[in-house]
Formats: sequence, structure tokens, C-alpha cells
Amino acid sequence: MASADAPCYTLVYEDSSEAPTTQELRTALQKGSDEVKLDTLRKIIVSTINGNPQPALLMPIIQYVMPSRNKQLKKLLHFYWEVCPKYDDNGKLKQEMILVVNAIRNDLQHPNEYIRGATLRFLQKISKEAELLEPLIPTCRACLEHRHSYVRKNAVFAVYSIYREFEHLIPDAPELIQTFLAAESDATCKRNAFVFLSHCAMPKAVEYIMQVFDQIPSMDELLQMSIIEVIRLDCKQETTHKSRYILLISELLNASSHAVKYEAAATLTSLTQNPAAVKAAASCYINLIQKESDNNAKLIVLDRLDALRSKHGHVLDPLIMDILQILSSADLEVRRKALSIVLSLVSSRNVEEVVLFLKKQLQKTQDQEFEKAPEYRQLLIQSIHVCAVRFSEVAASVVHALMDFLGDSNNPSALDVVAFVREVVEKFPQLRRTICEKLVQTLPEIKSGKVYRGVLWILGEYAEDVQEIQEVFRQLRKVLGEIPILASEQRLLEEATAEDGEDKADQVKTESSKPKVLADGTYATETAFTSVSAARLEAVKAASKPPLRALILGGDFYTGSVLASALTKLVLRYTELSKEQRKCNALKAEAMLIMASVIRVGQSKFVTVPIDEDSSERIMNCIQTLSELETQPAVHEIFLKNTKAAYSKMVAAQEKKAAEKQESEKAKAAIVQVDDLLTFRQFSKKAADDVIDDSEDVNRATGAGEVTEDFLSNLSRISQLTGFSDPIYAEAYVKVHGFDILLDVLLVNQTADTLQNLCLDFATLGDLKLVERPSVYTIAPHSFQSIKATIKVSSTETGVIFGSILWEGPGLAEQCVILNDIHIDIMDYIKPAYCTEQQFRSMWTEFEWENRVNVTTTIPDPREYLQHVMKATNMSCLTPEGAISGDCDFLSANMYARSLFGEDALANLSVERTEEGTITGHVRIRSKTQGIALSLGDRITMAQKDNKPPV
Repeated sequence: MASADAPCYTLVYEDSSEAPTTQELRTALQKGSDEVKLDTLRKIIVSTINGNPQPALLMPIIQYVMPSRNKQLKKLLHFYWEVCPKYDDNGKLKQEMILVVNAIRNDLQHPNEYIRGATLRFLQKISKEAELLEPLIPTCRACLEHRHSYVRKNAVFAVYSIYREFEHLIPDAPELIQTFLAAESDATCKRNAFVFLSHCAMPKAVEYIMQVFDQIPSMDELLQMSIIEVIRLDCKQETTHKSRYILLISELLNASSHAVKYEAAATLTSLTQNPAAVKAAASCYINLIQKESDNNAKLIVLDRLDALRSKHGHVLDPLIMDILQILSSADLEVRRKALSIVLSLVSSRNVEEVVLFLKKQLQKTQDQEFEKAPEYRQLLIQSIHVCAVRFSEVAASVVHALMDFLGDSNNPSALDVVAFVREVVEKFPQLRRTICEKLVQTLPEIKSGKVYRGVLWILGEYAEDVQEIQEVFRQLRKVLGEIPILASEQRLLEEATAEDGEDKADQVKTESSKPKVLADGTYATETAFTSVSAARLEAVKAASKPPLRALILGGDFYTGSVLASALTKLVLRYTELSKEQRKCNALKAEAMLIMASVIRVGQSKFVTVPIDEDSSERIMNCIQTLSELETQPAVHEIFLKNTKAAYSKMVAAQEKKAAEKQESEKAKAAIVQVDDLLTFRQFSKKAADDVIDDSEDVNRATGAGEVTEDFLSNLSRISQLTGFSDPIYAEAYVKVHGFDILLDVLLVNQTADTLQNLCLDFATLGDLKLVERPSVYTIAPHSFQSIKATIKVSSTETGVIFGSILWEGPGLAEQCVILNDIHIDIMDYIKPAYCTEQQFRSMWTEFEWENRVNVTTTIPDPREYLQHVMKATNMSCLTPEGAISGDCDFLSANMYARSLFGEDALANLSVERTEEGTITGHVRIRSKTQGIALSLGDRITMAQKDNKPPV
């Protein structure tokens, strides 16, 4: 038998230190008990698998093990017959195998059904050995009529294996199995027989389906699955039974088995485009999701449902309320995917029902016991936001309901509500007045500084008449408390001091403790001074305060600067609307007092952290604007018009982007032009939906359909490991394939001596793991040896592979050559990716590893440098093109990428062009793990050495 045809077996570790001799193994087989024989036979099998067949032991095994009645020994013998050499050096069957065949025939006629069944299963393993199988055919056929189903079901597959390899041994197998199937009553036997027909005699399988057509819905699950598979294969060809198949598959949608339902729904959509059939399949998928307990299965079925929606969206519209019932699932990922399908199906006909359902779900999240309530609430708010912006008729009904969540303790939910309200108030002018009134009422309930900033901006931009502006001021006084802030806080401190009496104002309480040992070994007495006045100051700080005042005293001066900007806009608008100079001056004075108060308290001891320079300057600009009200009309336009126009432009850009995305999705629909190139596959008739082709899936999964790389790209991946003057020249071709690194090492013996026991030893640094240790080789003078090694990668870190070559030279003297290091490029594992601005900010806050790289480059243009960094790091730019376009000396952009291992990499580029024309600034990289942040930083540093990004 040719070695190329030999089957491949699993390598099993063999401890060579305890390897018994052939004589010891023979003695154990001859004189040992059944347990000893079992252990000995295991050792022989492992030795045979690892390349040491020990042919001298074949006859002792036949003599002393084969006659045993022990079932474990019989099973182990089957493993041995499978791996042992059955042919001599001339390729002829060994004489001893005649005895083996006779023993197998006896086992096939054994009265014990387990031994018969196990032997039939063994025949499937040796299905390529025609000389062994031929004498066993009559006995194998006789087993089809055995009383026990275990024997019959294995006999069917034994016949199948033999017929598939050697059709001439059982030429009438299809007719034999067809007769067997007609008379069989056991479900598993019927299924095995049907599988045989489907692979070896498709017309007979179709004929059987037609014979038992009416009984199929009540058949066993396994047989139903096999029948669906045959229908799918038969429909790839021209068939006259298609209409009956569709009828049958439609009935199987109501089967009790979830697997049958799933396969039936998938097959039905591949057979017909009929809206009723598509709707039935979608209903089946929804039913499966609701009844299936495994979340992974739910997600897979949801993907199928989404694919159906993308091809037949309008057909699924009536099922939208059924899909919403999936939200009762506890898993957040299932809810998210279900909501994304619902949002793509929402139309003006059903939007009110959908929004009403989502509002009810939103109310349920208020319940403390509701699982994952904060995350689910945020998801619902985002979904309602999308519906309201797309369909103006529901905006009014949901905006007020959502504003109740502005005071939500879950900050992301409240921020989503602010973003929603801001967009609604811009798009629907008729709702502005009622929204502003509601926002003013909710001011005391807001807890977060980010939410306050959003609400203050909305009020500053959209409070448009005199009464509204006055009401905003009244509510702001309530949430700020007494003004000026510093004076009122100081008075509270003085009142607290006066209560204790003037004589105790500066009293100091002293407490002595034990002697303390200093760093130099000397003793010192430690005394604690606790100032009563400091304690009172802390008590004043900790006292209950209005929300906005608490934020400012807590050091949130960014919110203070937004408050100043909003007050300035309100005063400017009030001045334009009102003719009463006295009221205008009073409002202006109050606004300036609030701003000055924020700056003063920011410089006092009452705040947690002092006011920052940017916020102070921003508030001072607002005060200056109000003090020069009459003389600076250009500033009025900036405050009252430009900021609102900028937001309008941003909303319009988002809408345009969403519309382009929608158009691109529509354009993805396969439109075949008259002059398009036709492939042969398109000549075969296919239904609307792609038929699920398992063989194609297997080809894709195993990489069989991949395009082979050209010779030049292979050359660029070769690393030289040793020098040309070394006794052995070595070079490695490094190929990255998914999570594996394949090393193909070429060794050249440059000496005139034979190198014995040569071993190539690799070691790794980083998250790399050597899968197997290379074998030992002997290389003749001036000859070549190719060695392959596989290395597993578990994370995105710059890994290093190093190693050495050891061999025995003349006189058995050990010699060694140390190899050059191979550095694994991180860029093979990093791919550009996209995320929303909110996701980027959330991850930026969460990730703890940061690597800051200073910019040193000769590239003069900031945008050109951004492109250079993106190419060097495989990152995508998240900052919109509009934000970085135009001629400007400053550039700030966010970049994002993901690794094959699911690791996120974030980067922020901030650069400035100097007067000399050079670029200064830095790139900050953040990630959850240290490795990816350092590796990307090194990559940028290397890329900066040359203007051109590395290939």
C-alpha cells in the first residue's frame, strides 16, 4: 500500500524512558491477565501510532489476545487492526491478516449484539482495505436482517462505507438498502438507510419521500432533518416535485423539534419567494427565539431573521409586534439585536404602536428588580429617539415622557435623553415652547453635570420669548441657591462658628500618640492637630445644597462656563425682545453677578478644586460681552445665531450620512446588467434566496477557496536566521494565518560532513506559544531540509521568536548556531474598525493603559501626517471629514481599530503647525491591555523616522 494513501492519526505522547522491549511486551501478552494485556496493547498501539510498528508482535497478538472474550480487549484490538501495518514491503497483504479476517468474520456472527455492532463500526474505519473487506461482505449483508436495531443501524453505515470506496464489492447496495428501508421500523435505522440513499442513489431517496409523503410530519426528528437535506439538494437541480416540497416544508414549520423548525424555515426561503412563505418562515423564526432557552441559539436565529428582513423587508412589517415580544428575553444582546430589526421595519403605519410598546417597557425598567434595568433603559431611550426623529408624528408624545428620565441616576440614559431632546427641539420648532417649559421644571431633579450642560445649552438657544426667559432665570435662582455664592457660604461658616462661642473659635485639640520610629532609626513624638475651624468648613461643604450649586462647589467649572454662556444668550435675546430698559439692566446685572460669583467661589477655600484657567477666561468673556452690550453687535451674532447654525449644520450632516448609508444598503441589492459577465454558476437555476450550500461553507471555513499568494509577496516575508558563513544556513518564511503563525524553515548543510541528530529549537517571548517541538533530523553534506513549525498567538503584543540549531558533528561533538530573532508584526492582527462618539468616549474613560508618543516628523501638513499615522497603524479616523477639512494650523482627530482577538485600540492625534512650518504635538494611545498600547506606540515611532508609511 502506498504511503501517500495511509490514513493520518493523532500523535500520542510516549514516555521513551519507560519503553519496554519487544520481548517484554511478548511475555506480557503471553502470560499476563486481561488487565495486563489491555495495558500492553495500549502501549503497542501508542508505539505504532508514533512510528514504531513492531511487526514482530503481530503474531503474538493474534495468538494470545484475539481469542479473548473480554469486550474491552476486543474494542482495543479494533484500534490495533486499524493502525497496524497490514501489507509487506512488496505491497501484498500479510499472511497473518487471513487469521485476522477470520476472527472479524466470527465477531460479525457473534450472538452478542454489542460485539457485532462494534465490529461493524470498525469496518467503516478500514473501508479502504479492499482485500480485507471482500471476504466479509456476505456476513455484513446478513447483519442487515439482525433482530437488534444497534446491529442493523451500524450494518447500514458499514455497507455505505464499503459501497462508497469499492462499488464493485456490493453492486446492488442501493436496491438492498431501499428494500431494507421499506421494511424497517426503527427510526435510527431508517434515518441511516435514507442517508445512504441520499448520498449514493438520490433518485431512490426522492422516490421514498414521495411514497411516505403524508407520514413525514409525524416521523422522527433525525429522519425529518435528513429529508429536508435531500429536498435542499434535489432543488439545486431541475425537479418536478418543487411544489410538493414547498407544501411539505410548510408543514414541518410546525414540527415539535426546534432543529427541524429552523432547518425547514431556512429551506423554505431558499425554495420560494412567495410573500406568504417568507412570512411563515419569519413567524417560525420568531417562535423559535421566544421558546428557545439558549441565548446563543437566539442570536443565530435573529441573524437569520435579519437576513430575511434585508431581502423581504416589506413582507415582515405585519410581524413587528411579534418581534417586539422578544424583548421579554433577559439577555441584553438579544434585546439589542431584536430592537435593531424592529427599527429597520418601523414605518408610519406602525410607529405609534411600536413607540407605545417601548414606552411601556421603559416604565417597567423603573422597577428595582428588573434585570439589567439601566442598560436596557438606555437601549430603549436610543430606540425611541430614532423613531421620534424619523417620524415627527410621535415626537410630541414621547419627548415629555422621556424628559422624566433627565434626573436618572444612570448617567448614560440621561445623556441619551438630552441628545434626543436637543435634536427634537431643533427639528420641530412647534414643540420648542412646551419642551423648554418641561426642561425648566426638571432642572431641580438633574444630578449630572453633563446633563446640566446639555439642558442649559438647549434653554440658552431655544427659550425665545420674554416670559420663558424670565421663568428660566427664576428656576436657575432656585437650583443655584443664594447669590453671591461665596458670601452666603462664608456667612454659613460664621454662623456655625458663632454657635460654639467666640472663645472657642481658634481652640486646638491636641492628642499625643506613642513614640514613632523615623526612617533614620531615631524616635520622635507624633502629635495630631485637629483644627475645629477646618472641621466646621468641612461640615459647611457637606451640608445639603441645591443641585447646580453643589456641582459648582464640587469643582465642575465646565458646567459653570456653560451656565455663563447660556445666561449671556438669554440676556442678549431678552434685550432684543424687551423695550423696558430697566428690566433689561436688572436681568443683565443678575447674570453678571452669577458669573462673577462662580469665579469668586472658584478661587476660595469652599470648592473641592480651584477653578481652571479655561473656565475662568470663558466666564470673563461672557461678563465682558454683557458689559459692552451696545458696542459689540458682532458678538451678539456669534452668541445668538452662529452656535445654533453650527448645531443645525451638524444635524444636517448626520441626516445626510444616514441617508447615504441607507442608499448604499439599497444599492447592495444584486442588479444584473445586460453586459455583466456571467459565471457558469448563474446558468444553473437558483431561487430568490441563496441556497444554503454546506459544501461551499466547508470550503470557505477550511480556506480551500482562498486565493494563493504570489511569489513576490512570499519573498517579502522571508527572514534570514543565520549567516552565509555559518555551517548551516537557515531562513524562514513567516506566514500569519488567523491565530496561527506558520514558520517554514529551510536548512542548508554548507559543510562536507553529515550532520546527525540535528534539532531546531524555538522559544518565544510575549503571548506566543509553540504548538509542537520539531523532530530530530540527519542532513547529508550540502543537502537541504525543510522544517515546519506552528505557533499560536493569544493576544496583540509584539512577539519575538528566537532559537538555536543543535547537531552532532564529526566525532559526536555537539555544535550549535544561535538564530536571529524573528519579530512578529502586530499589524497582521489589527484591522480598522468604527464606533460611535459615545462608545469612543466611554472606552477612553474606561481604559487604563495610555502611551503618549511625541510627534517628530518632517511632514509639513497636519492632515497628511494624520493619513501617515493611519496607514502605519491600520486605524480608521472617527472624526468626520467636515471637522478636519479646511486650511487650519491645528488638527485633533480620534482613531480606532480592533484586533482579531477583540481588543480595542483608541488613539487621539493632537498636532499644531508652527510658524517654521514644522508639526508639533502628540499621539495618545489607550487600550485595555498594556501590550497593544506599547506596540502601537513603537509602530508610530518607527513610522515617524521616514515620511513614507511602512509597507
